[in-house]
Amino acid sequence: MIDHEREDTRQDSGEQRGSDTGSHLGGLLDGLPESGRGAHAQARVSEEDTQDNPFRPASDEAPRRVEPNVISFHERTSQAPPAPPPQTSRSSKTPMTPSEGEQLAPNGAEPTSKRTPEQSKGRQSQDQRKDRRARALSDHAYDEADRRAVYRAIRERRDVRVGFRPDPVAHEVLIRLLEAAHQAPSVGHAQPWDFLVIDDIESRERIHELARAEQEGYAHALPSTRARAFSGLKVDAILDAPLNIAVTVDPTRGGHQVLGRHAKPMSASYAAALAVENLWVAARAEGLGVGWVSFLEERDVAQALELPSHLEVVAYLCVGHVDEFPTEPELSLGGWAKGRPLSWAVHRDRYGLRGLPGQEPTSLLEETITGIGALNPRAVKEARERQSRMTKPPGSLGELEEVSVQLAGLAGECPPPLPEPAAVVIFAGDHGVHAQEVTSWPQQVTEQMVHNFLEGGAVVNSFAAQVGAEVAVVDVGVIGDLPQAAGLIPRKVARGTADFTQGPAMSRDQAVQALEHGIEVARDLVSAGNRCLITGDMGIANTTPSATLVCAFTGADPKQATGRGTGTDDDALEKKIDVVRRALAANPVDADDPIGTLATLGGLEHAALTGFVLGAAALRVPVLLDGVVAGSAALAAAAISPEAVGACFAGHRSSEPGHSLALEHLGLRPLVDLEMRLGEGTGALLALPMLQGSARVLRDVATFDTAGVSRA
Repeated sequence: MIDHEREDTRQDSGEQRGSDTGSHLGGLLDGLPESGRGAHAQARVSEEDTQDNPFRPASDEAPRRVEPNVISFHERTSQAPPAPPPQTSRSSKTPMTPSEGEQLAPNGAEPTSKRTPEQSKGRQSQDQRKDRRARALSDHAYDEADRRAVYRAIRERRDVRVGFRPDPVAHEVLIRLLEAAHQAPSVGHAQPWDFLVIDDIESRERIHELARAEQEGYAHALPSTRARAFSGLKVDAILDAPLNIAVTVDPTRGGHQVLGRHAKPMSASYAAALAVENLWVAARAEGLGVGWVSFLEERDVAQALELPSHLEVVAYLCVGHVDEFPTEPELSLGGWAKGRPLSWAVHRDRYGLRGLPGQEPTSLLEETITGIGALNPRAVKEARERQSRMTKPPGSLGELEEVSVQLAGLAGECPPPLPEPAAVVIFAGDHGVHAQEVTSWPQQVTEQMVHNFLEGGAVVNSFAAQVGAEVAVVDVGVIGDLPQAAGLIPRKVARGTADFTQGPAMSRDQAVQALEHGIEVARDLVSAGNRCLITGDMGIANTTPSATLVCAFTGADPKQATGRGTGTDDDALEKKIDVVRRALAANPVDADDPIGTLATLGGLEHAALTGFVLGAAALRVPVLLDGVVAGSAALAAAAISPEAVGACFAGHRSSEPGHSLALEHLGLRPLVDLEMRLGEGTGALLALPMLQGSARVLRDVATFDTAGVSRA
């Protein structure tokens, strides 16, 4: 949690900024606009701009911006650019100097014309040609009512799981749906799909049993919080809907001469998916609901339907009239997942340069930093007042009261949403400084432990199962090649870092790439429904760069910041301290360039963790920090964007001395202090119930007035 003496100082100096209109999810992804969130959202934000920007919620006052310590931003506006002035035959790049037959009007106005009749006739001819071109373009467009209908059907398409009526679908309507699906685009015009319309109740009962068995099995593999939500998803539509449609694909249709198939062998399946979309949109236009039963083993379905062996099932759909269409996707309404805004998915000219048409492109890092705001002072005040009225002595919950206040300020509402589901993300990478013999553990243990995490055999897996958290592993810099596996997110920037006693550990580009991978992982997990993010790490020798970063960002002496890591004797510790000194000497620290410091002295997992913290802060989601590796990354995040600390909660205090220095510098107090030093996210996981409990208390505990309890 945050040291609120520091917080109060920031608030008194006018640096508080936050949401005044929090939603039930703390404003995470609800109603995200598709513009106004990039680097063009300036420090001086107008009230209108603030209301349109969920990453920069409105505040009760006009606070002063805490400028991020990163590359400068261009002055931009959060609105679309104004329409260009009417075009003339003069290029906008032509200097305003009088040409033959013209003279400048007074005060620099447009030049007055002294054209000959022939020149005037030429100007009219150009205007007429432009008008004809504009009319020709509009001739191909549907009229406004038709366009609106098309976009409405796309926008209101829903995956319907409940509420099907038994009324049959008219044959002529069903034919129209199938015709729409059959008109989907396909590579080489191969039309590789088939549509199996299923009325037979015995066939549907077989599929229903398969779906129930898959659902039960998958639920056992989910964290407890996710399992409860998953159990509410119904598969009864297979039987309730008047008909089912299995969409299949024949990858061989048309033979090997199908145009384009040689370059993209999966194109047949992609085309079949487009046929599904066509059917779905057409069904919405007809007032029919469609539900996609997705958690089925494809071969089991093919066997149950007695399909030829060369066919594959792309989609199993339930189709029929429904009582109503949900206002939002059902998974969103149920809190299982939130959609990604369009602006996250649009890149300009090269991947990673983002911006909608009409906006100036910006990097993901710039966009994220611009979206980070301070705690909401109104929500902080409401949380403190509620704590004083709850049926308990004031201050009797100790630091948990301050945790609840910080959660409310972060969410912009009191009480704050419960920080669940939660996900712990282990960022893994190797380190060139391992060559300096700073640890007795072999470097290949990094890769071996990643396999252990994925197989569920590590301490972090055990603790995560206990508290109901999801475990994910991000390969951001492991030397070895890791095979695809459930729970592994491959984001390798490089095969480890360089030895930073000889020069920079990473290039700046590598550090930025790792930062943005961390941001993307945070975004993906939040849009998948997680409401708390937990830091984890894995990298043999990573406590050495952690201590070096602590020295760089706090000014501490290496002897104060360097610990024994995975366990070393006194001689090895002295050697490790000397390595930290040599790294600082080889890479002088520029206090005005925190990203440069991160690149020269950190590891790939440190950079990714820094982005992870920044991404969580921009989405106003709490991030539970683990030990010294996470603490050093949080120092970098705070140096880049000071307000990011508002999203940070110290899960525990590691026995590594550099961690205490980092927490003190950040103004954070640990929730757990058990002299742990394992890493992986283990200490932070133990603190998760405390974080969740502090939010639940603020929501559930009665006040003296409502409970009729007398005060002292």
